[in-house]
Amino acid sequence: MGIQWRFGADDLARLRFAFSPLWELVASLRVLQVPARHSLHLPWLRAVRPRLGAIDLSELFALVPARGYMPDFLTPPPDTLLPDFTAELDRVRRTPPARAAEEAGWAMTGDRRAVARFQADPVAGIERVTATLAAYWELALAEFWPRVYGLLEADVMRRTRRLAAGGARELFADLHPSVSWKGDRLFTRGSYDHSGEIGGDGLLLVPSVFRWPEIAVMIEPYQPMLVYPAHGVGTVWDAGPPPAPGALAALIGRTRAQLLLALREPASTTALARRVSLTPGAVSQHLSVLGGNGLVTRRRLGREVLYQRTATGDALVGGS
Repeated sequence: MGIQWRFGADDLARLRFAFSPLWELVASLRVLQVPARHSLHLPWLRAVRPRLGAIDLSELFALVPARGYMPDFLTPPPDTLLPDFTAELDRVRRTPPARAAEEAGWAMTGDRRAVARFQADPVAGIERVTATLAAYWELALAEFWPRVYGLLEADVMRRTRRLAAGGARELFADLHPSVSWKGDRLFTRGSYDHSGEIGGDGLLLVPSVFRWPEIAVMIEPYQPMLVYPAHGVGTVWDAGPPPAPGALAALIGRTRAQLLLALREPASTTALARRVSLTPGAVSQHLSVLGGNGLVTRRRLGREVLYQRTATGDALVGGS
């Protein structure tokens, strides 16, 4: 069982990536419910759980069960590369009540009373749910979003390089064990069957931190979308790069050595600033020096500029 998408001649050209703070927030609800299945997120869980007594998450838990289907209207496909959380929440708020009620009824939950309450008045239900999501965001994810975003942007940079180098086969080769590319078709193993053309606006690929270790798919009437665990997700709660080795620090300075080590994956100035606890301006100055000496290079991805080590930079780090 699973999904089978056929790609036409132009569909690869329409393939795009996006991030979604709302997807991460909703997926994190499952971490709260079954921590044992999401052990790598325990550092996050220990940090946020003491805060959550201030809000009632029971209705969200009913709509987003620990496993199985959850209503698609809670996680609309991102309409830009990096949507703002408030804008995503507004899209949920504008969901047609009839659609929200229908999808809520499909939720694979044991709390049917909460679902029945939502379906009885979906207009009020949508308002309650969006208000709770907004409060949950502030308590549980807002302060961690920059760290999550840094990992997601590094994954997209890595995937776009693979697509450019080897096409669809290379892009999907290590996306997830349940995803495979054969000929002109993309297959995902899952609990239900669907087969169809991509068409329309193309396939949307969304890397995720909290969705680990599984994938998720969306099909008609929504834009086709595949959500997959971001590369390097196991490092997301690391405190930061290791201390700069003495020899490397003595050669180029401790801060620049830390930045070079932090570029184990491509990253923006803002993401690097968070990793090494410096201002973006200071990071930019150090990157300029490293770039002038052939140790890092830069590349634009949408509105973002990402930095990565050159072969010389890799050799310097490896030799240290």
